[in-house]
Amino acid sequence: RLVSVTGSGEVKAQPDMANVTLGVEARNPSLTDARAQVNATVDRVLALTRDLKIDPKLVDSTRLQIQPEYRWDEKASQQVLLGYLVSRQVDIELRDLDRLGTLLEKSVSAGVNQVGGARLDSSRRKELEREALARAVEDARLNADALARAAGAKLGPVQNLSASGTMPFRPMYAEKAMVAAAPPAGDADQTYAPSEMKFTGSVSAQYALLEP
Repeated sequence: RLVSVTGSGEVKAQPDMANVTLGVEARNPSLTDARAQVNATVDRVLALTRDLKIDPKLVDSTRLQIQPEYRWDEKASQQVLLGYLVSRQVDIELRDLDRLGTLLEKSVSAGVNQVGGARLDSSRRKELEREALARAVEDARLNADALARAAGAKLGPVQNLSASGTMPFRPMYAEKAMVAAAPPAGDADQTYAPSEMKFTGSVSAQYALLEP
């Protein structure tokens, strides 16, 4: 005689790190000029990361894309090269959220024209995931106990237990946006406030039903 139940658990925590993607793109009839413009901006962003004491191991600036752009010439019945679109991205793992606003604001001032939402995370991820699963197990036991009592039986030991996994909810500071111009000067970097993270876990369990 068995009772089958599921259980869920949730753990909330403040994030303490973020993954930030900064991009810059330029269009120019000259590939050399487009590359030079993009690379100059990337150099300024890398200098900014050094100023903010971000470990170079946490900065990746290797993503480069070059795309020729054409238009169709009806008279000549052929494509005509207009120029080139050159783009680069800098991926940064930021482990001090107090510097996030400064990083984003000064990056835009340095010439970054594509800013991805800062994906929040926690250095305690594994610990929080396990805590969510532990709460899910306790929830499953309470559900099983309620069913057993309602059926006039006594809850016995667990016979089968499986985890459905954990799912972190990762809020962002801002949605991905195209930046047309640098933001106004002032305390704009102080407006970046992190929201709380949630880790949820779920389990399936079977308990023995004993005579009361």
